[in-house]
Amino acid sequence: VVPALNESAQTDGGSTAPTKININSASAETLDALPGIGPSLAAAIVSWREENGPFTSVDDLVNVPGIGESKLAQLRDSATI
Repeated sequence: VVPALNESAQTDGGSTAPTKININSASAETLDALPGIGPSLAAAIVSWREENGPFTSVDDLVNVPGIGESKLAQLRDSATI
């Protein structure tokens, strides 16, 4: 069983590990859960993706207006492609 986005996967130790959010498939509502991303930036990520195609790297998020290097650093541990 694969956990849904934003759910935690059980590890053998019984602790939970957060699931990374796929920036190429997540909805704006799901992206809003990323650290430092609110509704406006979540919509901007979806808009950029629709106009330019899928991200090839999490680092591509710096191409989205409103996301700079410091915000990207916050996202690296929570986002995936």
